[in-house]
Parts: sequence; C-alpha cells; structure tokens
Amino acid sequence: MNHMPLEKNIAWFSEIKKKDIPLVGGKGANLGEMFSKFPIPNGFCITIHVFKQFVDENKIHKKIHDLLNKTNVDDSEQLEKTANQIELLILNAQIPQSICDDILADYKKLGKGFVAVRSSATAEDLPDASFAGQQATFLNVKGDDGILEAVKKCWASLYSPRAIFYRESKGFKHEMVLISVVIQEMVNSKKAGVLFTANPVTNARDEMIIEAAFGLGESVVSGMVTPDTLILKKKDLSVVSHTIGGKRIAIIRDEFGQNKEIEIGEEEANSAALSDSEWKALAKEALNIESHYGQPMDIEWAIDDKVYILQARPITTLK
Repeated sequence: MNHMPLEKNIAWFSEIKKKDIPLVGGKGANLGEMFSKFPIPNGFCITIHVFKQFVDENKIHKKIHDLLNKTNVDDSEQLEKTANQIELLILNAQIPQSICDDILADYKKLGKGFVAVRSSATAEDLPDASFAGQQATFLNVKGDDGILEAVKKCWASLYSPRAIFYRESKGFKHEMVLISVVIQEMVNSKKAGVLFTANPVTNARDEMIIEAAFGLGESVVSGMVTPDTLILKKKDLSVVSHTIGGKRIAIIRDEFGQNKEIEIGEEEANSAALSDSEWKALAKEALNIESHYGQPMDIEWAIDDKVYILQARPITTLK
C-alpha cells in the first residue's frame, strides 16, 4: 500500500498501517495494524487533518494558544479554568459541513448502530510518553448528532487539565500534539476485561494475567468490580491461580445506548466469568498479539458471540 495522503479526512482501519501515527495517532494506527491480523471490531479514523481544518475554519487557534501561554499549570484552579475555556471554544464551534457529511456517510456504512468514539493523540502510546488515559472515550454513541458531539468532545479532551499538565511536565509543545478520532463498532459484550501478557505485579514475563467480569469492560477498567483473576504460564497455558472476584455488578447497554448497572445474582457472581474454552481462545490471541509486537502487551477484550480485541498497547510499567 502506498503511504496515505496527509490531506485525507477519513481512513478506514483496513487502510491504516503502523506508520500512519502522524495521521491517526497512536491508538488509530494500532487499531489499523491489528485489524488485518486480529479480531478487531470494524471502524474508521477521522484524521488529524480534520482537527486542523476545524480549528482553522473556526479561527480558534490563537485563542487556545493565548490561553495556554498565560496559564501556570502548577496552579490547579487556573489550569482547570483554562481547560474549561478551551473546551467551550471547541464545543461551541461548528464542524464544517463537508466534514460532517464525510463523517456521517461513513458512520452510515458502519450500519448506524452503537459505536465507541475515542480520541487518539499523535504522541499517544509512544515508548517515551505513556499517554494512556490522557484522552477521552465515549461508548454507546448512536445517531448523527451524537456522533458529531462526541467527536468535538474528543477534540476538547486534548486540552483536559491532565493532558495540558502532562505535556508541560514532559516538555511537549502543545501544538506538536494533534488529535484524531476513532469511530468503532461497539461490541455488546456478555463478558469483558483486560489481559496482560506479563505479570505487572511481579514483573514475571513468563506469566499472563486475565481479568474478567460480566457485561461491558468499563466495570473492570474503572475498578468498579473486583474481577476474576486468572494467572497462566505462557509456555503451556497451565493455570497458576484462578481467583473468583465478587462480580455483583455488571455494566450493560440498554436499548437507548445508556450504560446501566445491574446486580448479578450471588450464584452467578461467584462463578467464573470465562469458560475454559473462552480463556484459552483469549490467551492464544494474546500470545499472537505479543509475538506480533515483540513485547509484553496490555489488552482490552470483549466476548459477544466470539472473542474481540478492543485495544492493545505495550505494558509501560514493567521493570
């Protein structure tokens, strides 16, 4: 494949390679690379070019620049105020019509169902800058207005207090970090969680850890529930330990796309979320992903009718 033109507004996962980080950010490039090899839900990226056009056409670049310049990031109140002002500038600005048309036409091609809208910054997931969690994720977004609003919120997240402070502390120039937005089909998971292809607690690289709960993975990522924890030896997938967590709550999606907490009955909560065949399938995918990237990985996964990989990035905390 030839290199993608930098002026491109939309890039489908099937078109994206790892080298497209400057265009679609770390998360977008990662998903594109994985889409050709692993069971990733389909989607597309709204490139950084669109963010640039949006800022230029609304003439808000200078205002953002001036606000950042006069902010002392060590003053948390001032930082919060600046972030709020920039967020309002972005949310109140209009996305140019031609860009709206492009985004909504491709959303229609995805089937106009529920999607996850995630931001993907150009400095994200790089080895020297663990940008994880600095930007935004909106789940269960549906409908044209909902999509466009979530896209603007992702752009605004580039200027969250945490993101501004992080860039200042790492010496990144604010204008050097640009943002793309990932639109990806939502898996309405029956069970979900995270998987580490090394043990981040003990630093053991010959083990993998699977954390699993019922419903959507947010309950695990946010720490709302204590998930099941399965520790495996990587060489033969033998079980080192399998601890059943108190999974009394699940986050599910209702028909309106709202995340809803439901209580899980005691018997189900105290049983394993994953069957043997499910965790084995998951572990095999994880080993393939680690082998592909050549380093231990932190993976978000979901199971509906089959295993889906939602995200994978290097584990940055290993010693």
